[in-house]
Amino acid sequence: MLTVNKLIPGARGLAAVLLKRASNVSLDWDVRSKSRFDATDSADRALGVFLPRGTVVRGGDVLVAEDGSLVRVQAAPQPVLVVRHCSQHGSLFDLQRAAYHLGNRHVALELQPDHLKLEPDHVLADMLRAMHLIVTEETTGFEPEAGAYAASGQGHGQNHDPASQPAPKAHAHDAHAHDAHAHDAHAHDADAHDAHDHQHHDHDHNPGHDHKH
Repeated sequence: MLTVNKLIPGARGLAAVLLKRASNVSLDWDVRSKSRFDATDSADRALGVFLPRGTVVRGGDVLVAEDGSLVRVQAAPQPVLVVRHCSQHGSLFDLQRAAYHLGNRHVALELQPDHLKLEPDHVLADMLRAMHLIVTEETTGFEPEAGAYAASGQGHGQNHDPASQPAPKAHAHDAHAHDAHAHDAHAHDADAHDAHDHQHHDHDHNPGHDHKH
């Protein structure tokens, strides 16, 4: 088995001639979301992938084997639900609303300008259809959002250069956590204010204080 312990996101910095010579490996999201797994590339070589904990492998990334050889990663087609808004009776806001509710459920979700993708789930499909969205079952590559606080700092898509990527989209539960933090900070300020008022009140009513006029 050939050991792989290095990843080049989006094949950044590699010459086209090197990529042309590289073997390929097709992996679904369940495998690519792990940092350690076994696979077989197009050259029929057994690969043992050992990447840093928390690493997410994306389609278009390149794995570097211990012998220096390169392996291009492809997002394997897999069953997904594709969610679109109804052009006649809805709008893109319906998709935003759906993304909010799915985010609250911590659903792995791929965001595209005109549709969403998620792994098959009949309960979620029924919920989305009840929101007047069009849900279809398709077989295609799946690249869900990494999340605002992902260790790898990678979003979805082919370009993983942080300088060229927009800020990752936070799920609704991330925004909720931010609001909770702000609420805690407000409560802390309020406690400090109450403590100050209490000290001032004690000072005004100190039995040893001269109240003579």
